[in-house]
Amino acid sequence: MSKLPARIRLADAAFALFDERGYEQTTIDDIAERAGLGRTTFFRNYRSKEDVIFPDHDRLLALIRDRLATSSHSTALVAVSDAVRLVLLHYVEEGDLARRRYALTSKVAALRDREIASVGRYQRLFREFIADWMGGPTESASLRAELMAAAVVAAHNHVLRRWLRGESSDPVAEVDEAMREVLALFPAPGSSPAPGGGTTVVAFRTGQDIDILLPSLRRLVEDGVER
Repeated sequence: MSKLPARIRLADAAFALFDERGYEQTTIDDIAERAGLGRTTFFRNYRSKEDVIFPDHDRLLALIRDRLATSSHSTALVAVSDAVRLVLLHYVEEGDLARRRYALTSKVAALRDREIASVGRYQRLFREFIADWMGGPTESASLRAELMAAAVVAAHNHVLRRWLRGESSDPVAEVDEAMREVLALFPAPGSSPAPGGGTTVVAFRTGQDIDILLPSLRRLVEDGVER
């Protein structure tokens, strides 16, 4: 039977050592030795100890960019939903590795900070795509793109965390529903405003989960339309 690829062996060794000794107490040499590989092989696969933990965000971002690039103006929101599902599926396919990463980043502040920074890269990519879809670089369009991108990323992360905690048996169905909820809050550019001049939604940062916020936002929008 052939051996596992060096990259996987190093990751398995690293997480085993993190569990046994702790993240801070584990060195690159420890990881390479446990995997039965040399230090040079480690650096051919990873740039640092931290890189062993996180998924290949550059590759995932490239996949998202490629999917968004295949869309037309009329299919832009479908592409956004597909891209979100693509990222979620990557984590689901990682299985136990994704859950071990979640447990580790929850305990180590430096890793949690890096994960938060990586989320910003996804949000920026979605924001730029949505802003282009919305048309002219007006202040209103820029704000809507920022809000929509934040909601898209929040929806994905909410479902992902539920799956990581073992609370979701069908995360793909959940993320599809979450995206329908999000996109319903953002009519396409050029759509007719509601009677009475439309509805303004004010968004702000909160610690509440998205599944709590979305129904409240929808009620606010509906109340505004009725008035």
